[in-house]
This record gives sequence, C-alpha cells and structure tokens, in this order.
Amino acid sequence: MTSIDARLNHIAVARRNVLEDRGSLQNSHIDSWIERSWKRCLSKGYEPQTEVQFAQISNQDLRRVEVENHDLIRAAKPLMDKLGRAIANTNYFAILTNAQGIVIDANGPIDQTDKRARLISRIGVDLSENAVGTTAIGAALTELQPVWVHRGEHFFNDNTAFSCAGSPLFGSNGQCIGMLDLTGIMVPERPELKHLTSLTARTIENALLLQQPHNLLLRINWPGQPLGEDTDGLIALNSDGSILGANQTARFMVPQLTQLSSSAVHASDLFAMPFSMLFDSSRRSHAAIEVPLWSGLRLIALALRPENERSSLHIRTDSAPSSHALRDVEAEMIKQAVDQARGNIAQAARDLGISRATLYRKLVAGKLNKVGKLLN
Repeated sequence: MTSIDARLNHIAVARRNVLEDRGSLQNSHIDSWIERSWKRCLSKGYEPQTEVQFAQISNQDLRRVEVENHDLIRAAKPLMDKLGRAIANTNYFAILTNAQGIVIDANGPIDQTDKRARLISRIGVDLSENAVGTTAIGAALTELQPVWVHRGEHFFNDNTAFSCAGSPLFGSNGQCIGMLDLTGIMVPERPELKHLTSLTARTIENALLLQQPHNLLLRINWPGQPLGEDTDGLIALNSDGSILGANQTARFMVPQLTQLSSSAVHASDLFAMPFSMLFDSSRRSHAAIEVPLWSGLRLIALALRPENERSSLHIRTDSAPSSHALRDVEAEMIKQAVDQARGNIAQAARDLGISRATLYRKLVAGKLNKVGKLLN
C-alpha cells in the first residue's frame, strides 16, 4: 500500500468510527480537531450525505460585509495577487473570508468550468462550518490556528474532492478578523501549503496594521535577530505613548499586548523605560535600541516615524547599544519614579512594579550610582 493509499485508508476508517458508528478517533493519523469539528456537525443534526448548497448571502448583506472588511480587502489585495501567481501551476487557488466565513476575495487558477471551484470562489458565498461543515475555513476560524484538511476529512461527502490549507487572520487588537485559504480539487495532497498560508496571513496582518494611522511604529525582535523582516513584531503607538495595535508576533513576545482586545494599553505598561525615549530614538535613522521589559527580558527595537517606515528593511542589530546603555535607561526610569515619590523608596518600588528590596539591591550594588547619589 502506498503512502497515499494509506492516508486515504486512515481517513476512511476515521469516518466510519466517528460519522457512522458515532464513536471516536482510534488512531493518531487524523488531527483531533477534525473529530471535534465532525462532532459539532453531528450535534447540529447534519448527515454526511446531505447535499451542500454553497449559498450566497443577500446583496444587502454583501454590501455591508464589503464595507466592514474594506481595510482587510485593501491590505490583502496585493498579497493575494502575488499568492495567486505563486500557486498558478499547482491547481490550488486562494480564498479570503471574513471572520464569519463569508468569501470577500479569491485569486489564482480558478477553473470556472468546474462547478465546484466556481461555487466556492464566489464573493459572498458562506463557507462557515455552520453552512458547509468541516473545512479549512471553518476550522481555522474555530480553532484559531493553521490547519490542513484533505479529501474525506471534510464532513460532507460533497466536499471530499477538496484539499485545503487555512490560517486565521488577526487584527491589530488580537481579534480574529478572517482567514486565508488555499484550496485544490482532486489534487495531490500538499500539507506544506499550511505553512504558506500561515506566512502569507502574517504578512497580510502586517500590511493591515501599517494602514492604521499612527505616530510611531516599533519593530521588535529578540537580541541577535535581524530587524526589518516580515518576522518582526510590530507595535503602533500614538503621540502620547498609547498602543494603537500590534501584530501577532509582537503579542507572542509581549503578552501584555493581548489586553488590547478589552482595555487600553500604554507603552509604559510594556517597557521598563520612559516611553519618550522611543520617540527620541526615532530621530536617529535606522538606529536600533535595546529595550527592557518588565519581566526582565530584553528586546531590540527600531522606532520609526511613518515617513521612514518603508526604508526600514534589513536592519542589523549587532551594533545595538550594550548593557551600559540599558543601565542608563533603567537609571533614568528609577530616578523619575523616586522623584515622583518624593524620595519614598517603598512608593517608588510599587510604582515600578518591583520590590523595595530589589530597588535597594540595585542601589547598594552600585548599578545606579547617579540615582544613589541623589538619595544620599
């Protein structure tokens, strides 16, 4: 038995166990989220043999969806065009949906003579799990992670000719705003496309964030890593240091950014340094700085004014300021806290989010001599 035959056999066994016998997966060849999706479909009373309608939303609803997703469509358009060209010889095509699984754009080699391709690539067609069962689209929007779905892993029999990869798209506040899908019909299985959708989705998110009005953009990465790539964390700020948005990579690096979906976040909540120093740094073209987080970790950051963002690619960080510069930043931060607390060490420590013992230890160790002299 070939690996292709074995794969299809594993899927067939899983379908019998879950969809016919109403049992559970009994092997590790099928992802557990597939079972969760199948069982959600069964709980709704769906049956695999039911015909799928691929219904479009009304013209009125479509106009509303297009207005609501205008920024996403605009940010994704050039990337969808590039993606369409990249997959032109694979018989896969790209679909972009909103957060409810409604198609808002499509690109690539769509065979309009194939009814199946024509139906699912129409703008306004509902491809959510509620409408068409288990697919990469419904799964990515539910699981909020990149997925791969092949042939019989789709719930409805009508969809078992499809193979598709999907990745969710996140807005600047961390909320899911849609997903990117690559679909082929009766094509070889290409699970590596899950990686391609994931990378492209992150690039779309970055483009969407950069469209948002802001006064300062921070490109962040770990020390030793390059800046100016699509893999950077991005944080957009307004003039008073409030965080306007961030990309998914930045949220992984700085967990406090996940609060953006529910509350306001300020740069001083993230970085253990005066936020004004970020704006000062932006006046030095292509000068990366080392910034401390309240966790004790450090990042490399490039602060950019909007007019300088497009010239910020491929910045080296091996000449970033040393730990001496970081100590100067820390000294300035503590000096400001002590001044504001009128010399009250306990209050200053509370304001800084550290213990009084830690603050004393820094002073006694002589790491902040300038501040120490002020307290004598």
